[in-house]
Amino acid sequence: MSQEDKRKWDQKYQQMQTLLEPRVPSKYLTQYYQNATIDKALDLACGSGRHSIFLAEKGFEVDGIDISSVALETLAKRSKDLPVHIIEADLDTYEMPKEHYNLIIKTNFLDKSLIHKAKQSLKSGGIFIIETYMEDQDNEKKNSNPDFLLQKEELKSFFDDSFEVLAYHEFWNESYEKYKMKKQAIVVKKL
Repeated sequence: MSQEDKRKWDQKYQQMQTLLEPRVPSKYLTQYYQNATIDKALDLACGSGRHSIFLAEKGFEVDGIDISSVALETLAKRSKDLPVHIIEADLDTYEMPKEHYNLIIKTNFLDKSLIHKAKQSLKSGGIFIIETYMEDQDNEKKNSNPDFLLQKEELKSFFDDSFEVLAYHEFWNESYEKYKMKKQAIVVKKL
C-alpha cells in the first residue's frame, strides 16, 4: 500500500469532515442498479460508503475498497448490520477476482488502468457505473491534475462491443461539492 497515498487520503478526510457526512448515492446508481442481478457488488474507492450502504440495503453483498482507514472507519460504523465487506487496499496493486461481480461502481476517482481491471472482474450481464470529473474550461478547480480528468466523451472509449452502453451523460457536479466541476457518467452492461 502506498503510504504516501494513504496519508494523503486520511489527512483529506480528517481535514474535510464534510466528506464523511452521509450523502445521497449517485443518481446513476439509483436509476440503474436494478439492471444488475442482486448478488455481489464492488464499490471502488468507496470512501465513507454512500454507495456500499445503498447497495447493501437493496440486497447486494458489497465489497467496499478504499485506501483510507479514516473513511473506512466511518463506513464500518454505518454498515454494522449490513452485508458490507470492508477492504483497506491500494487500488494500484489490489487484485480483483475475475468475473466475480454483478455490479461495480466507481465515482469521483479516475484511474484509467483500474477501469480495465474492473471490466475483467465483472460477470457477463453485469453492470458497471462510472462517474467522474472531466476537463472543462469552466471548471472552478483550475489546478486539477490532468491525469485525473477525462476528455470529452472519453469514458465511451474504454468499452468495446462486448459492452452495451445503457446511459452516457456530461453534467455539472452536485451543489454540495467544494468546486463546480464538469463530470461524465457512463452505465454499461457486459454482454
